[in-house]
Amino acid sequence: MTDLQQLAERYVATWNETDPTARRKLVDELWSEDGRYTDPLMAVTGRAAVCDAIGAAQAQFPGLVFTLGPVDAHHDLARFTWELGPAGAEALIVGFDVLVADADGRIASVFGFLDRVPTA
Repeated sequence: MTDLQQLAERYVATWNETDPTARRKLVDELWSEDGRYTDPLMAVTGRAAVCDAIGAAQAQFPGLVFTLGPVDAHHDLARFTWELGPAGAEALIVGFDVLVADADGRIASVFGFLDRVPTA
């Protein structure tokens, strides 16, 4: 069975990788070819689209970093909280994701939820 804690850690590290080439390499390693990412703001399918979505989020929130919270996992599922904000400061955005791993231990899909977002 996949170590879902480690998979979640690497997933969040991908969201923090600002070098496009390195980020794409991580996505290729972690995600299934037809992996899906869905949150209230976007829904994408495929490694290239996932990589582009992460890049777009980084462009929208330059200089902010994702921090992983506790991971709760069973079978091929992991749910975890995350925060986005300046390093070492209070988070501006808080959410949680549900990650589904495929039989090869790669990310098949992620469903994201936003618990706290900035107003106006």
